[in-house]
Amino acid sequence: MSALVWIAAGSLTAWLWLLLGQGFFWRTNVRLPPRGEPDDWPSVCVVVPARDEAAVLPHSLPSLLAQDYPGRAGVFLVDDGSTDGTGALARELARRHGGLPLTVSSPGEPPPGWTGKLWAVRHGIGLARARTPEYLLLTDADIAHTPDSLRELVAAARTGGFDLVSQMARLRAESLWERLVVPAFVYFFAQLYPFRRVAVPGSRTAAAAGGCVLLRADAAERARIPEAVRHAVIDDVALARAVKASGGRIWLGLAERVDSVRPYPRLGDLWRMVSRSAYAQLRHNPLLLAGTVLGLLLVYVVPPAALVAGLAAGTPAAAVCGGAAWLVMTGTYLPMLRHYGQPPWLAVSLPFTAVLYLLMTVDSAVRHYRGRGAAWKGRTYARPDTAALDET
Repeated sequence: MSALVWIAAGSLTAWLWLLLGQGFFWRTNVRLPPRGEPDDWPSVCVVVPARDEAAVLPHSLPSLLAQDYPGRAGVFLVDDGSTDGTGALARELARRHGGLPLTVSSPGEPPPGWTGKLWAVRHGIGLARARTPEYLLLTDADIAHTPDSLRELVAAARTGGFDLVSQMARLRAESLWERLVVPAFVYFFAQLYPFRRVAVPGSRTAAAAGGCVLLRADAAERARIPEAVRHAVIDDVALARAVKASGGRIWLGLAERVDSVRPYPRLGDLWRMVSRSAYAQLRHNPLLLAGTVLGLLLVYVVPPAALVAGLAAGTPAAAVCGGAAWLVMTGTYLPMLRHYGQPPWLAVSLPFTAVLYLLMTVDSAVRHYRGRGAAWKGRTYARPDTAALDET
């Protein structure tokens, strides 16, 4: 057989393994587990780190203040050095909308070895602990919750005996670039960290979605959160790994009551979102980068290329293998597109989107070696993420 046939066959083999052997990552029915009404509703403190979030706060903070929660709850918004009036706006929104009590505070600039977000989270958890909550809800400033979100999260944690329950917020997918990139972002994340494996005790797979993490306060202390992950750029997955490594039970799934309100209308916006942490995901390791590039090419680019080349060169075996691999790829992507309400025909664009992610990852590495590291809202984290993530 020709080299083209062997490569196409290798791609098809990879896709058959992904289809059946990677925790059925492509299924989107991993939602909050069965839950009942607790006999008593534990106290919860909500911690919201916020840096220059005045544009999205009116669409997110009122939803937290309006939580219909039967137990004692309060919201702590930590203004992480904002220059756009985030803290003052938060106080005004609380005065206007009422609801759960809101505390606004600022921790000052993070010391060396801390990312800004985790320094803010540390400050918020410190304030919250004065009220001795049983649970902490860590949620981002761009995340909107339906009124029953907190109730359902706590019920799921109590019923299932989980120390950490996290939901992958539904990201905005309205502009052309959001439709192309956002569903694929969640699809690739689930491929790396199959949600079903996250909840399996003893499994090496551990992940969370930082926009919505309900965490038992005693589990946070046992895992030394956030000190244990203070330098992590990909803080949500590092947090989940720390909790699981300390003996905690964790769960991750797709959200039904949690949505991101942050827009990414241009490709550049999405590019910065991905590239700021992509190389950290690879432990800043050039060998892992090379392997990732080759893997993405084999899995996502070879199928359509082999189909076209096989037809053009009169090599039916290559065309069949390439076409079959592309068909499996397309089929596994359809559930995520349905979850995001996108048309099925977008599934055939996944190879193009994968190439975009490949370029974003390479750009992330280039930025790192140029000393710019992971840049976000005026801060640059050039230090390698020593809380690096093991793959599944």
